[in-house]
Amino acid sequence: MLKALAMNKMLAITLILSFTFATILAQAPATAGQVQGGQFVRIGLNKSVVVRLPANAQDVLIGNPAIVDAVVRTQRMAYLFAKKAGQTNVFFFDSKGRQILNLDIEVARDMKALQKLFQRVMPGNRITVETVNENVVLGGVAKSPAQARLAVDLAAKYTDDEKKVLSTISVAGLEQVALKVKIAEVQREVLKQFGIDTNKALKLGSKAVQLLTVSPFSLNGGPLTVGSAPPFSTSFGSPGYGISTANGSGAVLRAMERDGYLKTLAEPTLTAVSGESAKFLAGGEFPIPVGVDNGQISIEFKKFGVGLGFTPVVLTGGRISLKLNTEVSELSPENAIILSSISIPSLTVRRAETTVELPSGGSLAMAGLIQEKTQQAINGLPGMKNLPILGALFRSRDYQQKLSELAIIVTPYIVRPVNEKQLVAPTDRSAVATDTQTILFGRLNKVFGSKGVSGETYHGNVGFIVE
Repeated sequence: MLKALAMNKMLAITLILSFTFATILAQAPATAGQVQGGQFVRIGLNKSVVVRLPANAQDVLIGNPAIVDAVVRTQRMAYLFAKKAGQTNVFFFDSKGRQILNLDIEVARDMKALQKLFQRVMPGNRITVETVNENVVLGGVAKSPAQARLAVDLAAKYTDDEKKVLSTISVAGLEQVALKVKIAEVQREVLKQFGIDTNKALKLGSKAVQLLTVSPFSLNGGPLTVGSAPPFSTSFGSPGYGISTANGSGAVLRAMERDGYLKTLAEPTLTAVSGESAKFLAGGEFPIPVGVDNGQISIEFKKFGVGLGFTPVVLTGGRISLKLNTEVSELSPENAIILSSISIPSLTVRRAETTVELPSGGSLAMAGLIQEKTQQAINGLPGMKNLPILGALFRSRDYQQKLSELAIIVTPYIVRPVNEKQLVAPTDRSAVATDTQTILFGRLNKVFGSKGVSGETYHGNVGFIVE
């Protein structure tokens, strides 16, 4: 009997302790929530979640109702609706004002659909998707630059705004592209001038009348000269050369012909990582006055020469997409501007910009331009210049023809780094001659012996070659 009573007491004590311990556990979340902060919850934009409360709720406090709206369905259940991208928090209180739950909420786009799209379209890539408000952040590793670019394009379509997509994707093996460009241009110019200057002086009593015709050569702005030498001329009417009259007369024949030929060849080569841009310029800069401030002329510099810029993207199958722009410019006196004592030259520019797709090692003529320009002007005395035969004495002819042909050929290569010993620089075999070689033999470069030179015989044309 006593033993049974002792057992009942022990059972009662155990039940009381269990109830007390359970009560402490029930109050523990509220205390922890007040001290340590709330639980983090991410909700997709325009989606909702169900929250089950650990105790009966009486009041709800929302940090920003414009981002999240809360509806208490029962004392133990609440619904949260995501209305706008952003961050806020929600507090739940019981009837005595004690906090029973604290939630830190982030509302952003749900990227599960985009992540699954990446897995379907680009299997094998480890690309991650994160969101910051309405922006999408792509990370992880892609197999190739083309796959990384495709991920960015898909994310831009998903957000309807490419500016909201930030890519931090790294490529497993970055490819490098070397672009070889050949710019070839040939120009030919022909100039011809022919005219007769006449001079006739008459005396009528005490009055003197002089008739004078001068060939203006209006097309080229005056007679052509080579250096300081005047054009070929012959005088009629001077003593010993022609016929003269008492009143005085004479004529000067002015004729000139010039042929010009110009060949331009540039072969710039540039290397860049796939997806990155590279630029090249071989030329210079010339100053241009752009304004006057307090009597001081401000100067800007304009670039000219052979310029090349391209952005390569390596695609699948070893193909290369190239966004390319190239330019050949040179200073020209034509259309030059003279301000006071300052002469500003103009630029003659040949420029091409395009996007092409080529295999590695394949070539393409990106631009081919054939240009022909012919100008001719005849000046003379009205009426007299149209006379047969004799009209040549009263007119001048100015003729100009320009022919040019330009070709731009591009060739991209997928390249790999090599050992330094496999590369040769232009200065490797160049050395300055010693004082003895310079003074005694007049040499500028050091001359090496025949050691190490192969014994192969050269077969081909020798001597002067004229084309």
